[in-house]
Order: sequence, then C-alpha cells, then structure tokens
Amino acid sequence: MRTVLSKTITNPSEFKKQLLLWANSFREVVFLDSNNYPQNYSNYDCILALEAFTSIVTDFSKSFEDLHQYQSQTKDWLFGYLSYDLKNDIEDLKSHNQDGLEFPDMFFFQPKKLFLLKGNNLEMHYLRLCDDEMESDFEQILQCFEIQSDFQIGVEVLQRISRENYLSKVSKVLKHIHHGDIYEANFCMEFYAENSKINPLEVYQKLNALSEAPFAVYFKNNQQYLMSASPERYLKKEGTKVISQPIKGTAKRFDNSDLDKKSKLELSEDPKERSENIMIVDLVRNDLSRTATTGSVQVEELCKIYSFQQVHQMISTVVSQVKHTTSPIEILRTTFPMGSMTGAPKISAMNIIENLEETKRGLYSGAVGYFTPIGDFDFNVVIRSVLYNAKNQYVSFSVGSAITSLSDPEKEYEECLLKAKAMFAVLS
Repeated sequence: MRTVLSKTITNPSEFKKQLLLWANSFREVVFLDSNNYPQNYSNYDCILALEAFTSIVTDFSKSFEDLHQYQSQTKDWLFGYLSYDLKNDIEDLKSHNQDGLEFPDMFFFQPKKLFLLKGNNLEMHYLRLCDDEMESDFEQILQCFEIQSDFQIGVEVLQRISRENYLSKVSKVLKHIHHGDIYEANFCMEFYAENSKINPLEVYQKLNALSEAPFAVYFKNNQQYLMSASPERYLKKEGTKVISQPIKGTAKRFDNSDLDKKSKLELSEDPKERSENIMIVDLVRNDLSRTATTGSVQVEELCKIYSFQQVHQMISTVVSQVKHTTSPIEILRTTFPMGSMTGAPKISAMNIIENLEETKRGLYSGAVGYFTPIGDFDFNVVIRSVLYNAKNQYVSFSVGSAITSLSDPEKEYEECLLKAKAMFAVLS
C-alpha cells in the first residue's frame, strides 16, 4: 500500500525545520516533535503526516464507533485528534459553554505522505498513488530556508474568568470536595483574542523554542490550527503493552541553580502535589483495568520529577497488558478523557467543572496522535497550547490546575499564570 524510501540526514535538527516549512503549504498537517527530550517509550524523534487521502470528521455522537470502523477498514497510518468533549459520547454529559474556536469534536486522516525521523535515519512512506513524487519532494525540502518574517504577532489577550471570579469558583470546587462529591477536580480557564490574525507557524516555532517539550505538535486542518508544547503523554499502545504517564504537580524553574534544585526538591516532597498525583494514578489504574489482562496493571514510576524549560513536573507511569485482540479504540474509549484533566471520581468531576468553567474545552485537554497500521497508537495531552481558527480570527489558550482539599485558591491561580507564561510570551 505504501512505498518506503530511506534517507540519511546529516543535520536532523536543521532538517526538522526544513520539513515543517515545506509542509506548511499543505491543507492537512500533523507535525510531532520530541525535541530530543530523554524519555522512555519514544519510537521517533519527529513525525510528519500530511495531505489527506481519506478522513473522518464527526461531532461527539457515536464518535468512537465511527473511529473504530474507520481504523478497522483503513488498517493504515491515521493522524488526528480526540477533543475533550467526546466525553459526551462516553457518558451522559453535555457541553453548553461558549466556543469561539468551533473545531469538530474529532478529526483523523489517512496521510498520502509520511515522514519518520529517528537519529540520522529518515523514512518516507508514500501511498503508491503519489510515490513518484518522493525524490522531488525530498529535494524541495532540502531547498527550504527560513525567511525572516516581518509579521507582528502581538494580539490583545483577554482573560475569560477574572481573578476574583476564579478564586470564587475554586472555593465552590472546594465546597464540593468538603461535601464528599469529589476529591479532586482539574479546573481550567481560557485566555483569548478576537478579531486577531497570527502566523501559526511562527507562533509554534517560538513556543517550541521556549518549551522544547517532548510531545510538541503543529497541527493544521485547513484554517484550524494547534500549536502545542505539551509535556504530557496521555496513552500509548505498543504491542500488547499500554502506557499512561499522567502529570500532576508543578513547580517554578529558576536561573539560579541552587534555587532551582530547591524548587525541584520541594516539589518532590510536597504532600499536596504528591496526593493529587497519586489520586490520578489510582484513577488511571482503574481506567486501564477495564481492558487489561488480569493482574497486569502496574505503576512503573510514581511521582518522579522531570524538568522542562519552564517548569518542573511530577510524572507517574502506569502500564498494563491487553490481549492482542483488544480493539485500540476500546482502550482509548475506556480511558478518555485522561484523568489528569478531569479529576476524580471522573464523571462527578466532569459535571462540576463543566458547570463552573465558562469555555467549551474542545481540543484543549483532548489528545493529538496517531495509529499505526497494526493498531498501535501514541497520543499526547493537549496542554500548554495555542489554538487558532483563522476563519473566525479567534485565538485561544487555556490553563488549569488540580484542586484538592489542600488547595489554596490564590496558589492555584498563581500556578495557572505560571503555566500560561510561555503562551503569553509568544502572543504578546
């Protein structure tokens, strides 16, 4: 079905830039970059998929059923996203909040052209209907050089929920916790700009340079864009092994090495941060158990601290084994949305945050990733991201934090601003 051509790349870092510059002229683009971050379970340094041969676009209704049929029939590489609001397909939930972005709830496509980069080795996988373009495309990529843009990004970023309103809403979440309705909730708020034009590629390049995150994404579907510097993996399937790596726990980084080490140590020992991470680990273990073989759910790593350009993060790794006959879509359906972006118990938390938040999350806190022809997959969590609808001229990014019984509303607000720092930097 596909023709594969291998090339040796002398300067992978420069080639990635050329690859993305060349790709940006296509209608559908998914560019995934690990930024050479040291991590387990990484198959590729960079992946580019572009130009849809077939695609599926749906709202939440029967979305997982439709995706199962699409993935089963194509048995090929598929790239795309699951929006947070697919929760409404899984459970009896609704979303009525304001939506300035108006992205579909789910979108996947079968790319005509696919590039897989690992070290110095590049594989080009083309559908046979266009494999005569492989050599000429490669030469065009090598001729791509960045032109200094005179485009001014600056937009007026507004805050959907004021500081005072945020503190009031977090206090309401705490009341639910104290009443025993939930024991953790991830509460989010939106920053946005209306009637604004930005250069998505330039925003992505600046955001990625600031963050160098392991699950970075540049996504384009005609006039809809995602520019993501996500540090978090939602779920990966590799053979019969399933891996989830939830993030809960954030601390500021410092230029001073002593202060930075102190911040990292304090995060590792903070009882509030550890408790919120462990709560989500328990939720993930429960989610994975729904498709796991008996006794196979294990915590490989608990509350380990990883350092990124902007922040230190507390990350756990939970794994399971599934039967080789288990549908990859069923594994996603029974774990979505990811616990790190909902809270626990999951359904109660989603109901509460839906009533308190003022923006439909959409692709934010959803997942972007891919399926392989044999049904393996890898998806990130869409956080630390800018979203843009060029047709509506609407720019959006959201941030959130986990509210537990130990939460101080003021500190949660400060954590949100810390997470928003990079997005403000590239848009202002």
